[in-house]
Formats: sequence, C-alpha cells, structure tokens
Amino acid sequence: MAAANMKQHKLGWIGIGRMGYAMAQRLATVGCDLTVWNRTRSKAEPLAQYGAKIVDDISDLAACDIVFTMVSTGDDVKSVLAAMMARGQVPKIVVDSSSISLEASAEIRATLAKSGTKFLAAPVSGNAKVIKAGKLTYVVSGPKDAYEVLAPYLDAIGQGVSYVGEGELARIAKICHNVMLGVVTQSLAEITVLAQKAGMTRHAFLDFLNNSVMGSVFTRYKTPALVNLDFHVTFTPELLRKDLDLGLNAGKEYEVPMPLTSITRDLVQAQIGNGLTEEDFSTLLLLQAKASGIELASENVKVSDGLS
Repeated sequence: MAAANMKQHKLGWIGIGRMGYAMAQRLATVGCDLTVWNRTRSKAEPLAQYGAKIVDDISDLAACDIVFTMVSTGDDVKSVLAAMMARGQVPKIVVDSSSISLEASAEIRATLAKSGTKFLAAPVSGNAKVIKAGKLTYVVSGPKDAYEVLAPYLDAIGQGVSYVGEGELARIAKICHNVMLGVVTQSLAEITVLAQKAGMTRHAFLDFLNNSVMGSVFTRYKTPALVNLDFHVTFTPELLRKDLDLGLNAGKEYEVPMPLTSITRDLVQAQIGNGLTEEDFSTLLLLQAKASGIELASENVKVSDGLS
C-alpha cells in the first residue's frame, strides 16, 4: 500500500504500554487515521502530536474498520473488547498482539465471529527499542482475507510479517519463541559467567560469540546488558514466567516433553523469589553469578546492541 493510501481504513488502538505506545506511534507517524484509547489517558496523549486522536470512551473505537489491542492478559483482551462493543457497533477486524493462551484466543475469536468481526492473532517479536529501530517482526494467524487488508499496516510498524495460517497458530509460534527467549538467555548467562570466572572479560567473550556462527541479533542486542549491567526493562521476569508457563501448558496438551523449559522456568521463579522483579529478565546473569560465587561489576565498555 502506498503512503498516500494509509488513510484508507480507520484504525483504532487499545493499550499504551511500553510496546503499545511505540507501535501506535509508528502508525500515526506514517499518516494513518488512528484513534487511541487507554485506561490512563495521560499515557496516550503524547501521541496526539503525531496526528492520533485520543478518546475517553472506548466504545468510540467500535466505529473503526480495524482495531488493534496490545494489553497484558487474555482477560484484559476480553474486557476491553466487550467494553468497546457495548453499544452494539463492531469493527470489521480486530488484531491482537498481546501474549495470551491458545484457549483465550480461540474464545475471543468465537465471540467476535458471532458479531461478524474477523479476528487476527498477531503477536510480535521485539520490544520498544526494537520497534523504534523499525525491526519489530510479527507472526499472524486468522482469516487470510483479513490478513491481506492488515499487512500494509503491520509493515508500517515493523520489518517482517509471517502469516502462518488459520486459527491460533500464531499463538503457538509466539509461545515457542518466548520459550526460546528464556532458555537462550539462561544459557547465555551460564556461558558468560563461566568465561568470566575462567579469566576472560565479558565483553571480550561476547565479542567472540557475536562474531561466530553462534552469534545472533539477540546475543548482540543483549550484549550491553551483560557487559555493563544495564538492566533497564524490556521484558520483566514475571512476564517471562507467564510465557514459560504457557509453553509448559502447551507441551502438556500436545504431549511434548520440555525439560529445558521446565528448568528455565524454575530459574526464573528463583529470580523472582530473589527480588529481581523490577529490572529486565536478563538479570538472570546476576542469579547465575551469585550461584557461581562471584560478584559482577559493570565493565564500562562501549559495545553495540546491533540495532543502530
């Protein structure tokens, strides 16, 4: 879709947290006809400078063609959609990027279908900094015709969209993704502490790793946190625990053993039990160092996160 057509549909947005704000901002910035509602209006008001309209009544969004939701839980998605549609008016398409269970997503899909609204599950990979860099990726499932209408707007928010089919397939893809996020981060913490205790600096070890075949966008992105102990929040341990639980539940449903996920879930629980709840989940590094009998300090080395 050309930039001149970005006003072809009226868009609504529900949920202005760290992720939701950055995503809505990108839609507003490219000139979309965007109306935003958030429980705390003050969090949404800065979007007005980019052209978004801020409303006090969530039911005003029901007149939009496409409504996006980015909230915390399945119950939150159900609640905001019920409130939006309370007057009987419904949008043509609802797009949910929240991390919720397969069961909750299927229930929401069935409820919306009764009103003639098509539902797309569209969870994402990334965080607010990734969004600002234009590198957010989506995985989407639901009606193919609705996806084709939506795709240009997702392209405006990020850099890659994978359509994986009907129903809740995007949910299982996101659950698998976040399970890997936890397991890889724990592994990264273990090997980084091992390298340091053997005598290496963390930045030297991670420079080698990032330049090797095992390096990735993710290992590069987490390098500043592991080297300089900058644990500003991108994803909390409690949210990671929720997603690991979703993964273990899916494993049980589909009879797939997940021993590494189970161990990682216990370590994240220990992280939370040790009070590491207000910073980023990559504080798994601190828990690993403590278990290894060493105390970490920032190396104060300028390292790239690979995003800029």
